[in-house]
Amino acid sequence: MSTSNLRRRLHHGDVDGRKNEHVDISGVDSLNEPLLGNSDTSGSEVYDPRRQDLWDDDRKKEQLHWSFLFSTLIAQWAQWLASIIANSGSIFGRLFPFSLDNQNNPVHLSPLQEERLNTLRRRLQIPFDGSCIEHQDALRQLWRLAYPTREIPPLKSELWKEMGWQGTDPATDFRGGGLVSLENLIFFARNYPNSFQMLLNKVQGQRSDWEYPFAVAGINISFMLIQMLDLQSTVPSSKSGIRFLQLLGRDENAFDHLYCVAFRLLDAQWLVKCASYMEFNEVLKSTRTQLERELVLEDVMAVKDLPSYTMLDK
Repeated sequence: MSTSNLRRRLHHGDVDGRKNEHVDISGVDSLNEPLLGNSDTSGSEVYDPRRQDLWDDDRKKEQLHWSFLFSTLIAQWAQWLASIIANSGSIFGRLFPFSLDNQNNPVHLSPLQEERLNTLRRRLQIPFDGSCIEHQDALRQLWRLAYPTREIPPLKSELWKEMGWQGTDPATDFRGGGLVSLENLIFFARNYPNSFQMLLNKVQGQRSDWEYPFAVAGINISFMLIQMLDLQSTVPSSKSGIRFLQLLGRDENAFDHLYCVAFRLLDAQWLVKCASYMEFNEVLKSTRTQLERELVLEDVMAVKDLPSYTMLDK
């Protein structure tokens, strides 16, 4: 999908109370036209003393004065209303107690949601252990999915760097990501192989001379999602976390699907920003911001409803 098509697709309404808001990745492009149309005032009524007598002149000045005051009042009122809608804790949150903006109310989990949340949390608590046979097998499985025609290298080999591990031993790169980050990569490769291969081999767009390492970027995305969704709290209280609980109730693999969306979105933003290695954290942050905005859209009932999901290719 081209970058221009991407920006047109991710043009969704009612994000944080703002209609037709563009995704962050389009913000770096220069505008081809004014946001609110042409800014000239050629169509405005202008006082011409050669055509009006003094009485008409005074009346028109008074009319223009009141028109200006009225327009200013309308603009200020619209800005005030938009601010109320966008900010949490607004009067709408108090009027509608089940709103995602009302974080004072306790979050009640269904038995299914609680079961799936606990299962996910157990996954998050498992560190990657390079001496564990099951974890070693998972690494080998990832290699087979990434390079199905190539022989699996030893667990310590220079070849692992081709996948985007920083050293010859992938086990040293997991750190706080844990086993779940490896599981996320495997899920991505299995369920969206075309997108996985495209990102792994960096085949789309004009690339930087110093690209982000694929596998290590995946670990960072897993960690970012855990923080964004507030999964380390007893019960998620952020707006994104609360909405995620709803998605989890409908799909036990919601976290893994969201991971795939996040990875694809990060790469798209990377291309549009013409980013390089040192800007990875900035791109990751903007990816999180966009996901947070999309998750609170009213019509998002599943991960597949997210506007960015359409970028994924199976």
